[in-house]
Amino acid sequence: MDYLEKLENESIYIIREAYNKYPKLGMLWSAGKDSTTMIHLARKAFIGLLPIPVIYIDTEVHFQEMYDFRDNCVKKWNLTLLISKNEAAIKAGVTSKDRLACCTARKTEALKKTIREHGFEALLLGIRRDEHGIRAKERFFSPRDQNFRWNYQDQPPELWEQYKTQKEEGQHVRVHPLLSWTETDVWKYIEREKLPVNPMYFAKNGKRYRSLGCAPCTQPVASNATMIDEIIKEIEASKVGERSGRAQDKEEAYAMQKLRALGYM
Repeated sequence: MDYLEKLENESIYIIREAYNKYPKLGMLWSAGKDSTTMIHLARKAFIGLLPIPVIYIDTEVHFQEMYDFRDNCVKKWNLTLLISKNEAAIKAGVTSKDRLACCTARKTEALKKTIREHGFEALLLGIRRDEHGIRAKERFFSPRDQNFRWNYQDQPPELWEQYKTQKEEGQHVRVHPLLSWTETDVWKYIEREKLPVNPMYFAKNGKRYRSLGCAPCTQPVASNATMIDEIIKEIEASKVGERSGRAQDKEEAYAMQKLRALGYM
């Protein structure tokens, strides 16, 4: 068994464990490489079917390529898609001028509304420890209180595949099947499994997107990589962070920590 197979088996085990523990389970999907890989793993976990709805948080300022890729995957994989929006924030015109307020209003509050409406007990997310120092504090099973707050200073140990899956009244649990993966692992797995890839990840006119998010807060990076193997070589040689093009990740560490403590994905 090679390294990618071990990662795949771990992720499938966690997905099945979550499905067994939480009758009302949802999956967050950004149409990016990580959460799309997670959908593929979940389909493997359930022999080609996906009995879990996928939730797309639509801030209405995403790139058109993200919407197109989302719709193509929904059709190809026969996904049950839930669109999550904070209509009040969109109508009020909350913008990225205040990134903390914008992310909270357009993303976190939209997700709160969706959880209330559908009664989700747990959510699967495609985050990885190597993405950001704050995400490195996460666990595979990580509870959020009724106000979405995350106590990053009090995380339970997870030893020998023993996970704390219990939740208290009013809580929901964030489940992270890709937590052990790296950016390179994801791309190698995408290449091996021949997964669909959003074209924004490939270079055009000397630039490509390494991480996808809202258009006002996401910038491309310099690159000539037009194939997956070129992306992998580029990442392995790079000293620049994966989310260097994401505005919220350029904030001081405390700002990102505050965002995640308030429920940001």
